[in-house]
Amino acid sequence: MDKQMRKLKNSELNRLSVADFKEAKKLPVVVVLDNIRSLNNIGSVFRTADAFLLEKIYLCGITAQPPHRDIHKTALGATESVEWEYQEDTLSCVKQLQNEGYQCLAVEQAEESLMLHDFDRSKYDKIAVVFGNEVKGVQQSVINQCNQCIEIPQLGTKHSLNISVSAGIVLWHMFKGTR
Repeated sequence: MDKQMRKLKNSELNRLSVADFKEAKKLPVVVVLDNIRSLNNIGSVFRTADAFLLEKIYLCGITAQPPHRDIHKTALGATESVEWEYQEDTLSCVKQLQNEGYQCLAVEQAEESLMLHDFDRSKYDKIAVVFGNEVKGVQQSVINQCNQCIEIPQLGTKHSLNISVSAGIVLWHMFKGTR
């Protein structure tokens, strides 16, 4: 193999400053975290939201809030760039977002869920994606309120992904057709 690729240096990545991030045009996607237990998962979602210039994260129920060292450990500063808000009740949060014009999507294995690869993000101006608790998933009352469930196809024996992995997959899908 004659061709060699050189790994980019951090200084070559054209990273935005926090101030520039806050001023940048955001992807009209928000994340709703429904009772997430793991602080590392929360931090990972912040980092993914930063990577794709998402509008905001809603931390609901028992989902911990920054500042917290275990969130910071995986967020790597994204809690400073990504706008976030705590809301006690996920169902009320989803209703509020729908009133603001968001198409609310629960990421869940459910009857009549739409496989992620069949979801056309371009049909919607504003999207809210709800990710559920690591054990119990998205609350049924929240699923009932959402406009639709989307599901990540899985062919193996587990049919279960860590929430930070699920967020990465789903949010990439929301992002990929926009650039």
